[in-house]
Amino acid sequence: MKQLELTSFVLFLFFLTESLPLPTKPQDADDFSVVQKFIEENVEYITTIVFAQYIQEVAFEELQVMINNMVEYRDKCVADRTLPECSKSANEIFQEKTCSMEGLPQKYNFSHCCNKVDFERRLCFFYNKKGDGEFQSPFPTLEPEEKCQAYQNVRKPYLHSYVYEVARRNPFVFAPTLLTVAANFEEVAKACCEEQDKATCFRAKAAPITRYLKASSSYQKTLCGAYMKFGPKILKSINVAVFSQKFPKVEFKELLSLIEEISSMYDGCCEGDAVQCIRDSAKVMNHICSKQDSISTKIKDCCGKKMLERAECIFRLNRDDKPKDLSAREPKFTDSKNACQERDINPDNFFAEFTYEYSRRHQDLSIPEILRISQVYEDLLGNCCNTENPQDCYSHAEEKFNETTEKSLKIVKQECDSFQNLGKEDLKYHLLIRMTKKVPQLSTEELVFLGKEMVTVLTTCCTQSEEFACVDNLADLVLGEFCGINKNRTINPAVDHCCLTNPAFRRHCFESLEADKTYVPPPTSRDLFIFHTDLCQAPNEELQKKKDRFLVNLVKLKPGFADQELRSLFLTFTAAVEKCCKAQEPEACFNEEVSKLGN
Repeated sequence: MKQLELTSFVLFLFFLTESLPLPTKPQDADDFSVVQKFIEENVEYITTIVFAQYIQEVAFEELQVMINNMVEYRDKCVADRTLPECSKSANEIFQEKTCSMEGLPQKYNFSHCCNKVDFERRLCFFYNKKGDGEFQSPFPTLEPEEKCQAYQNVRKPYLHSYVYEVARRNPFVFAPTLLTVAANFEEVAKACCEEQDKATCFRAKAAPITRYLKASSSYQKTLCGAYMKFGPKILKSINVAVFSQKFPKVEFKELLSLIEEISSMYDGCCEGDAVQCIRDSAKVMNHICSKQDSISTKIKDCCGKKMLERAECIFRLNRDDKPKDLSAREPKFTDSKNACQERDINPDNFFAEFTYEYSRRHQDLSIPEILRISQVYEDLLGNCCNTENPQDCYSHAEEKFNETTEKSLKIVKQECDSFQNLGKEDLKYHLLIRMTKKVPQLSTEELVFLGKEMVTVLTTCCTQSEEFACVDNLADLVLGEFCGINKNRTINPAVDHCCLTNPAFRRHCFESLEADKTYVPPPTSRDLFIFHTDLCQAPNEELQKKKDRFLVNLVKLKPGFADQELRSLFLTFTAAVEKCCKAQEPEACFNEEVSKLGN
């Protein structure tokens, strides 16, 4: 996974309507009828996405019934839009029709949602989704020749099946993202099915699509998790910080107007309202391209490109340089005697403007760090404005900001020092031991996944020139995805506290966690220490996964052991695997080596 510069990436997400066949001219893009036509033409794919995301276990055959229902609904409303049911939102119609399918609510355990109405029903459907770790059905795979045969012979059902399989495994990814993934996959299929070596072609061309989908899922879950748990204020703060860093020349008033549209987009997108998400995404696209001169001169060329090229163009753009006349700091917030009075006029806008001014001046900082500084300033002003001399109190704000940043820098330095000293493999084992001790309640698979993600972050970022921002941005995405969207998820009290902490300080909270003293390990299991010759026959990648799982389960079984003791036992295990797989009788060798693991 290559580095995901957060500022560039978020813009990529805002242009997820790249799969919409809208006109090239930006002023035509807000024509409601154009977007409406796209929705009507793609109702089958949109229905597939919504249905597969809400009811992930649903069979593909049952999905076809819902598609037929929604096509019938579309045809009826196209013929006569004055019909009463045509005034309802698409999401409302979808949920009504889902609930009316005989036996389906009971079969897939969502009848309790059907007993609710309006917002409560929508929220129930949303929270009924199973996260990535909870949906374990393996993705069905076909050989390249079979893929091409299916694509060429039954293109439409094959693409529907692909969208269905991707959507049900990515229940929180926005509909425009999945439509983009499907469009890109079809382009890959077209190209690779013409090649002699189809397998190599699919591997090479599908990899970027997989990375894009994974990165989109991580970012959208993190942002929606913050929005659902903490409300629109935190969402607004994130977007202000991101855009101010990317486009430091934009005026605050113009930025605020754009942020309002972007923030409102997340209402539908986070809730899973596919149709509203597509409409709002197209609206944001139009806003940016219609204001290109005031936002950034770099956008102009991108907005003149064809629709499919715009997103990629914007994604590739480097952030603008700071204005040459931009002062080192904005005196309005730390030097003015009127800071408290200005805050009281409109607190939300006042602190948004602080975030804007600080972010555009500190392009080297991560988005979480900008948010930390903003919260420190808000808290400082809350205290200072109640003193006899507020200005004297908040004039020392820069010292507080520097203290906060130093703490964050120290965390990243420790992480990158571990990477440099241990190397990739040993770093992974170090992280797996630490994380399992902190969160032993997680499944073995989820802990292995988290360990792999954090190793990717550090190996990606610790050699970058902007090491701090890279690590802090990507690590925050890992934690955001881990904490999830549902605020009622419980793991253990300490971890739950961190997940419900202000997202800006989530990293600091997790870093300070100790091993969970309340955890009661399972009874000693001999199964953990029984090894068979299948270890010797496993491909390298699978063998590595087995080793990772063994280490996690070992820590779960013996959480009181010191890190070095666990490491020693693990090294004994890996040595045993290497030795016994070379022996004439591996099974007998494994039986003998078990005793060295303290069993």
